[in-house]
Amino acid sequence: MKLPIVLLPGLMCDERLFQPQLELFSQERPVLFAPTFGFETVSEIASNILNNTPDQFILAGLSLGGIVALELVRQSPEKVHKLILMDTNYEAELHHISIKRENQIHEVEKGNLRKVMLEQHIPNYLANGSTEGSISDLCIEMALQLGKNVFVQQSRALMSRIDQTTTLQNIAVPTMLLCGRHDRLCDGKTHQKMHNLIQKSTLNIINGAGHLPTLENPIKTNRILKEWIN
Repeated sequence: MKLPIVLLPGLMCDERLFQPQLELFSQERPVLFAPTFGFETVSEIASNILNNTPDQFILAGLSLGGIVALELVRQSPEKVHKLILMDTNYEAELHHISIKRENQIHEVEKGNLRKVMLEQHIPNYLANGSTEGSISDLCIEMALQLGKNVFVQQSRALMSRIDQTTTLQNIAVPTMLLCGRHDRLCDGKTHQKMHNLIQKSTLNIINGAGHLPTLENPIKTNRILKEWIN
């Protein structure tokens, strides 16, 4: 049997973030979805995932999911056969971003999750900056179903995350870096830096996509992933 793929989603996303990939890879190997919440630190989220995954697997994370994936590799590198980091970041949170997140948490705790997502998050997700359309609608739906407690947990985890430069330098398994060409949150320069730090890495830029290439350009994303994994 082929090794399973473990998928780690981004902020306020569930398995629907990877629906095109789930449909593709579930035909040929086990696909596991691991939620990136339940704790207020990246370290605890990663530890919990490790306690509920097989001895070895292919690991793929997008955005927050990529941040958790790096921590998982730092904690248990022997479990990861191949690594896919999508639209993510390896650096610690900048102070001004932490202040912004604290303000968002305050608003969400007052019952304004939809407003915060629509005004401060979703405009940065898509290549065209739109807050309308099926992908934006899905992002709102996922966020509202996960709820304010998950938003607070994930925001606090992002705020307290550590710099993973050393982790990148120590990665010994084949690694793919992938990001949308128009990603405003985790741009191509960040992925180029990661590519330079990881010995066995490849870098793919997805045209016509921003922060969510798995949904914005699923055909090209799936083709690249399938060719590389197999």
